[in-house]
Amino acid sequence: MSATLIPATLIPGDGIGPEITAATIAVLDALGAPFQWETHVAGLAGVTAFGDPLPQATLDSIERTRLALKGPLETPSGGGYRSSNVRLREQFQLYANLRPAKSLVPGGRFENIDLILCRENIEGLYMGYEHYIPIDGDPHAVGMSTGINTRQGCRNILKFAFEYAINKGRKKVTVVHKANIMKALTGIFLETAQEMHEAHYKGKIEFEQVIIDACAMKLVMNPWQFDVLVTTNLFGDILSDEIAGLVGGLGMAPGANIGADAAIFEAVHGSAPDIAGKGIANPTALLMAAAMMLDHVGRTELGDRLRQAIDDVLNKDNIRTGDLGGKASTDQYAKALVARIKG
Repeated sequence: MSATLIPATLIPGDGIGPEITAATIAVLDALGAPFQWETHVAGLAGVTAFGDPLPQATLDSIERTRLALKGPLETPSGGGYRSSNVRLREQFQLYANLRPAKSLVPGGRFENIDLILCRENIEGLYMGYEHYIPIDGDPHAVGMSTGINTRQGCRNILKFAFEYAINKGRKKVTVVHKANIMKALTGIFLETAQEMHEAHYKGKIEFEQVIIDACAMKLVMNPWQFDVLVTTNLFGDILSDEIAGLVGGLGMAPGANIGADAAIFEAVHGSAPDIAGKGIANPTALLMAAAMMLDHVGRTELGDRLRQAIDDVLNKDNIRTGDLGGKASTDQYAKALVARIKG
């Protein structure tokens, strides 16, 4: 086991962010995680400190480390501020949004869910190419948006999905599209997927394609028919929240934004300012994101130990935060995880 520390940027975030980040770092320290943290601010904290939701010092740190763990960020209303999350994805070309959904606590509407969603992260309808056309004195008479998917952008996310699925021993990749109607914008995605599977992955992994609306229905009727899903930006945003709902909501949903030479791991839920400072927030999503981060740097044994500790604390010790029907505070939950890890 290497003792070399890995520089990484830490962005605690807004609202409950600092609380769940502190809990996560305490658990990672107990685990002996190899990260050497550079702590920086973004979101509302960035505006408060530097007048910018994505301060230059934060960007410079990620430029150096190429690795970050991020709490939830609040985009300030008004002032023309763009989402810091979108800016980070664009700045570092983080084309793959990896969103696993795995059942952690039994007793919900769905049991034994184990899904992976790979979402294209920087193209499609999220590029923000929009404008209004004024007519008869109405400045917003017509709203227009242009979506763009490039062949290379499709190849990037599809290669990521196929390779990830094969490396993780998954059985099937499902391409989700709307090529029956959006024949160019999502047709290029489906066409590229079919060509890539035929040329590089046939015989290595099962492949299927499904239309987005049918997929959304099938996910709530029989989610076990799917394994790894890959899709374009807007569809991926919607489906990733849907599959999070199958396992208890966004409080259980980690995410990774991965590019050719940088990766940012995050809790995908909001900053929950209504419960900030009360010590009751559930840090599980950020902890699971930290486990993904450990996998990413080649320390899967530590990632597995962290996931096992979470499973044991939730299901053997029955120590859970209020959103999961328990009474534990953020700190009590974190201390239970530390106890399990040090065991």
